[in-house]
Amino acid sequence: MGVLWLWEPVPLHIVVGGFFGDEGKGKIAAYFSLAENPSYAVRTGATNAGHTVVYRGQRYKLRIVPSGFVNPETGLIVARGALASLEVLLSEAEELGVASRLFVDEMTGIITREHVERERSDYYLMSHIGSTGSGVGAAMVDRVLRRLRLARDYPVLKQFLADTQALLLEAIERGELVLVEASQGYWLSLYHGTYPFVTSRDTTAAAALSEIGLGPRSVDRITVVFKAYVTRVGAGPLLGEISREEAEKLGWIEYGTVTGRPRRVAAFNYELAARAVKANSATDIAITKLDKLFPETRCARSWEKLSREARKWIEEVEDRLGAPVSVIGTGEEVGCVIDRSREVIAW
Repeated sequence: MGVLWLWEPVPLHIVVGGFFGDEGKGKIAAYFSLAENPSYAVRTGATNAGHTVVYRGQRYKLRIVPSGFVNPETGLIVARGALASLEVLLSEAEELGVASRLFVDEMTGIITREHVERERSDYYLMSHIGSTGSGVGAAMVDRVLRRLRLARDYPVLKQFLADTQALLLEAIERGELVLVEASQGYWLSLYHGTYPFVTSRDTTAAAALSEIGLGPRSVDRITVVFKAYVTRVGAGPLLGEISREEAEKLGWIEYGTVTGRPRRVAAFNYELAARAVKANSATDIAITKLDKLFPETRCARSWEKLSREARKWIEEVEDRLGAPVSVIGTGEEVGCVIDRSREVIAW
């Protein structure tokens, strides 16, 4: 049987990917920012990972601003452990109109054109690993070597600079909610993923905490996000991969947010999902794109509106992964969501 899970407001809520990225974390984080009204939404990771949000008919492709920007009352933080290019950061802040509530940590690493060029000239990274060529790996190398320039070194960022660890600690002490949007997915972790076909950082919930500078006792909820099927961009193993022709028939064709490359596709993998749930200490699960498996569920917003087959599939996910499915995405729009712990929000 499926599990119905009820949630109370908590100090720290982490949203993390469970496959190879592309799970729909942007949509889920945007939904939680509206449903939970956090004081801050925090983005970890780097600008090689794009998060897509479709809100009120408009599509936003984000590379560094938190997806929680859709809530105008929420402060937006770029974590001190993150890496960002000046161009991406400044353009997103302006285009989204969030400059007045965007806080960039003084110690956030800055990716330069030199990092991008260095990475794109690396044949092994570009051709064998399938890097996005965003300069993130090269910048991470410089950070490890302690020669990377940080946000505090750039006057153009002065208006955004803050000690974000202090802001978050103060919010937690006041009992306010903080929403953390992790980057990519568990199986792209530098340490736990399908090495060497991984990204240049750890991508777990624990790593997200490290990047923002808070400890594990602050966390009360960890939502691991899975898509109803698996996709992967770039090289590396993908068990059960199907052909592009079959993916097209199923309506599972997708393209990377940052690179535009077609994503490789496979059916939902319970073994990979179960490890991600356990390794991230998941309290609950979010499933996105259920409508791609069951088209009749398109933009359903209550459990009762799901078909019998769709409910049965969700219950099987819960039983096999050992955690409740609390949120179900049934379409691209942020509002196309079933939240099994609360009433539907008026958008």
